[in-house]
Formats: sequence, C-alpha cells, structure tokens
Amino acid sequence: MRVRPEPPIDVKTASQIARMREAGLVVAQALRAATAAAQPGVSTAELDAAAAAEIRAAGATPSFLGYYGYPATLCTSVNDQIVHGIPSPGVLLREGDLLSVDCGAIVDGWHGDAAVTIGIGEISPAAAALLAACEQALWHGLAAAVPGGRLTDISAAVQGSAQASGRFGIVTDYTGHGIGTQMHMDPPVPNYGAPGRGPRLDEGVTLAIEPMLVLGRPRTRVLADDWTVVTADGSLAAHFEHTVAVTAGGPQVLTAFDGGAAGFARLRPAQQAPAPAGLPRQG
Repeated sequence: MRVRPEPPIDVKTASQIARMREAGLVVAQALRAATAAAQPGVSTAELDAAAAAEIRAAGATPSFLGYYGYPATLCTSVNDQIVHGIPSPGVLLREGDLLSVDCGAIVDGWHGDAAVTIGIGEISPAAAALLAACEQALWHGLAAAVPGGRLTDISAAVQGSAQASGRFGIVTDYTGHGIGTQMHMDPPVPNYGAPGRGPRLDEGVTLAIEPMLVLGRPRTRVLADDWTVVTADGSLAAHFEHTVAVTAGGPQVLTAFDGGAAGFARLRPAQQAPAPAGLPRQG
C-alpha cells in the first residue's frame, strides 16, 4: 500500500514571525496584568477588564472576543475547570483556588496565544505539585520544537515530563495547535504520543503548545454554557501555554518576555534547548 506523506505545516517568514512576536508580547503583558490583579475577593470579570485594557493600549485586538460567539477577552478557569471558563462578576476568587488565565491577541492580522495557571494565596502541596508538573511539561514540549524534528517529538516530550513528575492525568480531549493568521490552525498538537511521527518541523513553523494536567482522571465534560470544560470527577486542573517558533537558533518562545531563556534554563541539562536569541525583549 502506498503511504501518503504528511502535509507540510504552514511556514512563516522572519518578518511574519516578528509580527507574531509583537502579538506575543501583547499577550504576555495582558497575562501579567491579569495575574497581578488575581487576589482573593477579586472577580474574574475584573481580570478580564485588566487584560482588555492592556490589549487596547497596545493597539491590538483580542483573539478570543467574539470567536464563535465567545463573550470575553480572557478564558478564566477555576479549580476543576480545565479551559474556556468565562469571566464573570459573580465568580470571586478565594484563597487556595487554582486559576488558569488564557489570552490571545492580534497584531496586524497575526496571533499570539498563551496561558498560565496560578495559585490564589496559599495553595495545597498537591495543587502546587500539579502546577509545577504542568509548567515543566510545557517547557519540555517547547524545547522539542527544533528544525528537523517531528510534531510528535513535542507530544512525547510533554507526556514524558508529566509522567516523570508524578501520577497526574494528561487531558487528551484537547490539544495545542498551529497558529499564525488564525488562532487555531493545523496541525493539532497532542500532549501525548510516541516521538518521530507527524509533519516535519521546518524552520518557520509556529505552534501553540498547551499541556493540561489534572489531579484525578483525565475525563472531561462541557458545562451548560457550551464553553467551560471541567474534569468529570471534579479534580483540580492546570493549563499552561506558549506560542513558539521553530528557528535555526532553536525554539523562540514568542509569548515569553525573554523569548524563553528562563524557562529553558530550568530544564535538566540533558534536555535543555539552545538559549533563544534574536528576539526583542520587554520587561
């Protein structure tokens, strides 16, 4: 039987990646503003307003607002909510909560997309371990975004890191994705699987990598709002995401202020990616 080759992933030029970097920095600033405001007693709607103000001030456009009817700038997912939680004046943060904040922005038609999960005040040791494992899995996945690799090298790196960190459930119903002139593009980027499969990672490929881990079983369900995804067993969830470009100099994290230098430096030496270079920085 003849085997069909994998279709290539959309490749961006250096100037197009520079536009995505601008969008990524807007996302980073909006996430910084929202997470700084995330304190006990604050509503998720207030966080949404803080992020929207940052995006407007930068002359950018929110990626999420109006996307298939989505009603907000951010996704704010609390505790057992994995992704796509809708900000609301009635959702007040409490001490010990876990909060995922997901944000996208558009600059000159190019998208950036990133997410972070934080603890509100003091959180339990189990919750802290979940956050650490999920963030570490993200950075291992990002480090695998190198020229000449295959898409599932990223998937395998995420899975391997998550499993090495403990008995965490890996959500399989939702994946990362390609990104560029649209927020969601081919290919999907699963958070599990064997390496060496899928499309080739050529220079100029841009992806949003986003592991989702849970303390319980990884089964999910969607709430009646048709957006909010929760764990079926009510266990805590964590979600981290960055947009990355595959370049000759290594992975360039477009939604990190430092291009990914600090995140890659935290990886074990044997799995550490080259230090990002050539990206504008913003602090």
